[in-house]
Amino acid sequence: MITTLPHLRSIVDHDGAVILDFKRDQFFSLNPVGAYIWTRLLDGEGVDQIAKSLAEDTETEIAVVLADVSDFMEELKSKSLIHFQHNELINGEGGRHDKEHVR
Repeated sequence: MITTLPHLRSIVDHDGAVILDFKRDQFFSLNPVGAYIWTRLLDGEGVDQIAKSLAEDTETEIAVVLADVSDFMEELKSKSLIHFQHNELINGEGGRHDKEHVR
């Protein structure tokens, strides 16, 4: 299971999202695809479920989407925006990033 941290707040709209980290006094911006993924994380979906939905919505190969979603999850983890519990696996390799961050 992937969880967000309690000191984060986010605002999501059709243009993307902004994640506010009150503990570190930072904010991160997400493009619409990053916001799509973030919203599903908040709803408790896992990597495979998010990738499947995104692949269907964009009519893109699941392997490509899974790699991109996995990269994005690693990016979120490296920024301490998510925490992995119960050995959630990230299976992707390479791919483009769907997140842009601003400090």
